[in-house]
Amino acid sequence: MTKLSIVVPEEMLVPVPALPPATSTPSPPQPGSFPPPRCSSSANYKNILTHLELHGNGGRNSSWMEAIKASSPTHVRSVPFLPNAHSESDESDWNRRLPSALSRFEEITTAAKGKKIAMFLDYDGTLSPIVDDPDSAFMSDSMRAAVKSIAKYFPTAIVTGRCRDKVFSFVQLAELYYAGSHGMDIKGPTKWPKHTNAQAKAVLCQPASAFLPMINEAYNVLVEKTKVFPGAKVENNRFCLSVHFRCVDEKIWNGLAEEVRSVLTAFPDLKLTQGRKVLEIRPTIEWDKGKALEFLLQELGFADSNDILPVYIGDDRTDEDAFKVLRDRGQGFGILVKEFLRRLVEWRRISLKAEHRVGVKRN
Repeated sequence: MTKLSIVVPEEMLVPVPALPPATSTPSPPQPGSFPPPRCSSSANYKNILTHLELHGNGGRNSSWMEAIKASSPTHVRSVPFLPNAHSESDESDWNRRLPSALSRFEEITTAAKGKKIAMFLDYDGTLSPIVDDPDSAFMSDSMRAAVKSIAKYFPTAIVTGRCRDKVFSFVQLAELYYAGSHGMDIKGPTKWPKHTNAQAKAVLCQPASAFLPMINEAYNVLVEKTKVFPGAKVENNRFCLSVHFRCVDEKIWNGLAEEVRSVLTAFPDLKLTQGRKVLEIRPTIEWDKGKALEFLLQELGFADSNDILPVYIGDDRTDEDAFKVLRDRGQGFGILVKEFLRRLVEWRRISLKAEHRVGVKRN
């Protein structure tokens, strides 16, 4: 996408409706059945770990067809069903109502003066185009160069719903943080940029590790059950699953959705959400891109810092959990992507040269 938008006003963040009650009764969590996240610095992160909770899945079968059609650009959503469900026409309208980030670039750089910038980037639709085949969502060489340049100056993380290893194979930059599976699989850089302080360490956080056997079992069942729907593709993102229906005939969307829901009745500790022409199955824990953003800020030593400016670049409302964290912190920008990165690198280079000239004059 080419239009960049900045998310600042509170009224632009639409409240997420509560999910309808589940048609099946989830099994209650047993004490001690859910282990804490495997984090390299869990002691420093107790304040976030205490917020982990289990939620039941839900949704009424009768709402499926309208929710599924909402992902088509030829339809307008009429019934809010899942938190991530929205139409592409609705998305375009949402983008139009937000001011352009490039037109306010000066405002952003002014806010950044005297502060440390931390960059957080979505992948699909932000660093790569939206494509029919999720295995072909390659980023361009120019975009990779832009991200590489950004990482030279600022701590940079990719926060995505994709499998962390899959995204790394696309990006191929070892100096980044990678948060895959909607932030449920986080790993730090294996190559440290110059701006990194001596305290930097490899990060590994996997708050949904206890769900892996269940997710793999659900994946195998879904692969078999969706074979009768031409064009459907089930993607294993390790800590979550995606059922893509972008290439499925609209006439059988409802049948596909019902099949997915039917499978999940056997997995009450997994919940269902919806993205753009994709159904997503995740563990029922309170963890999302917003939690991943909080965790990474904690790891970077910026959790309680007033001199940090987080910048989160996403492509649609699936990134709103992260935007909300920035709003609640009262700092940073959420931006709705290559041109903005290029401008930011150019600004930083000029700033460093100016700081160097001032230092030379003083000496």
